[in-house]
Amino acid sequence: MDKIRRNERMSAMMKILSDAPNRIFTLSYFCDLFGAAKSTMSEDIDILREVVGQFGLGELDTVTGAAGGVRYRATVQPEAAREYIAELSRQLSGQGRVLPGGFLYLSDILSSPEIVRRMGDILATAYYDAAPDFVLTMETKGIPVAMTTAHALGVPLVIARRSSKVYEGSAVNINYVSGSSGHIETMSLSRRAVKEGQRALIVDDFLKGGGTAKGMVDLMHEFSVEVVGMAFVMETAAPGKKRVSGQKSLMILDISQDEQPTAAIRPADWLMA
Repeated sequence: MDKIRRNERMSAMMKILSDAPNRIFTLSYFCDLFGAAKSTMSEDIDILREVVGQFGLGELDTVTGAAGGVRYRATVQPEAAREYIAELSRQLSGQGRVLPGGFLYLSDILSSPEIVRRMGDILATAYYDAAPDFVLTMETKGIPVAMTTAHALGVPLVIARRSSKVYEGSAVNINYVSGSSGHIETMSLSRRAVKEGQRALIVDDFLKGGGTAKGMVDLMHEFSVEVVGMAFVMETAAPGKKRVSGQKSLMILDISQDEQPTAAIRPADWLMA
């Protein structure tokens, strides 16, 4: 095999790291892959770290210890996150997207790979330090942003369902009160999906009364799993008191009660801090 030049080596290394966010790669892995010395790989990593930081492309961290190495995190700088969500809020505001019942039409946004990837990176940035073992969401509209958040965190995605499926084996089923309708709903999760003592991050598309979110928290308690955070794409301003607390939503929705309801959307306060 011909000797690999530095620019080729660094391009391949960045591709490998960015394809597996938050995964630690040892220096030995790259040394064996490229046939280079550890000192050479350390120099390459230092250069990549500077480039990634200079252009706001995330972070390269060096992890010390026996299992240490280097990892890429798809972090988004606070100013960039504010600008992105503020622009998205402007696009979503107005009359055309308001649905009966105080909801907002988001299907086109949640089916855009570019948009949900960026939202997932922003949410993951807020929860890297919480170190969740998996991301939990409720079927079905929250799946895209939950998937991109899980990818950025480098953890699996777990999906709670409204009824158990035969192909998932035995399941735990709970009843919960829907925050928007007040009806009793059912939530189901396979017993094999999570393990006792793990840490969960709840991610979903919409938070109104908080009934579904509270149901997911209760479901995790059944598995003896700690919930380290809750994140949502959109949260309604009313009701002010939800069934859950401590959540981080990207946008806040306030709908006027006029004859033709109008949606006023703004970035959440934690993004503006």
